[in-house]
Amino acid sequence: MRLTDFWSRLEQAFGATYAASVAHDQVLPQLGGRTINEALDAGMEAADVWRAVVAAYPDRVPARLR
Repeated sequence: MRLTDFWSRLEQAFGATYAASVAHDQVLPQLGGRTINEALDAGMEAADVWRAVVAAYPDRVPARLR
């Protein structure tokens, strides 16, 4: 998954403003206690980070984006 695809999906799931907040502020256990931004900056693959987002927010991410 390309980063552009990742950010597009995150924005579709949360809206542009809230997606940025989630990426910056929310610490996810699935990412080893890091935020989305920290995980991506640390070199985690975007697809792995996306799977963590889906696991953390199963009711928020529509099936078409999974």
